Amino acid sequence: MLGRALERIVAAQTRWAKPLGDWLHGIVAAIFGRMLPVRDFLAGTWLGHPLHPLLTDVPIGAMTVTIVLDLIGQPVGADVALLIGILTMLASALAGYADYSTTDGRARVRATVHSVVMLVSLILYLVSLAIRATGPANRALPIALSIVAYVILAGGAFVGGDVVFMLGNMVDRHAWRSAGTKWQKLQIDAAAGDAAGEIPEGTLVKAKVGLQDLVLVRTGATILALHSQCAHAGGPLNEGTIVDGCVECPWHGSRFELATGRRRRGPTVYDQPIYEVRAAEAGGYEARRAS
Repeated sequence: MLGRALERIVAAQTRWAKPLGDWLHGIVAAIFGRMLPVRDFLAGTWLGHPLHPLLTDVPIGAMTVTIVLDLIGQPVGADVALLIGILTMLASALAGYADYSTTDGRARVRATVHSVVMLVSLILYLVSLAIRATGPANRALPIALSIVAYVILAGGAFVGGDVVFMLGNMVDRHAWRSAGTKWQKLQIDAAAGDAAGEIPEGTLVKAKVGLQDLVLVRTGATILALHSQCAHAGGPLNEGTIVDGCVECPWHGSRFELATGRRRRGPTVYDQPIYEVRAAEAGGYEARRAS
């Protein structure tokens, strides 16, 4: 019941969050669009895991310690923990905005609410820290501000969880896709023909094996095949472009090596499934997932 009530409250924020999110996204995307290596670093492409959720654990833990130390009468320790919490909140925010720059649709609206709530919490923490820095004889106000900020922080974390667990943002689009070892008939898009010789060299071609959509590229006698749905946000790779031996997603620019499916540029933090293709005894081609 509590979850449903909170969900209704969050959903009611769409009226202001959508226009704000569209405006803010334009600014953030423009900034990170000029600093792609920085965006990819903050997104976690180098780590193979989104960086933002990893960083958020630190400020939440630090702010929890702050409250505990305040309540047991350890002001120095509490202030140090608060400072650490604020610094790591800033680092987490940077990583979050890197993800935000490639977030679309409902996830962007919900992420906007998450961002605003977290910023309110951060401001209260900063005010609390500023008061603490003056060495007040009575610490009741900064302690109260920290507690209020913590409650808001928890609310922001709830909304952030929705962005991931309810809307699937930054989740590998192939997490639940069966690998399988069975060879299946490969159905090549009619516009490209049905034999390797009819597929233009170095051209992205849409195909299908079973229920899976693939993108094919012919290099000589070899046909390279990847799943067509981008691991980052589901973009159609068959509508992308070939750049330096990689296929580039048309939505957010993630690049995957055609031969191996390995990520070569973010914002994706995941590799792309690849498929083996061989000539079928009955004619035509068949494929199976290789990774």
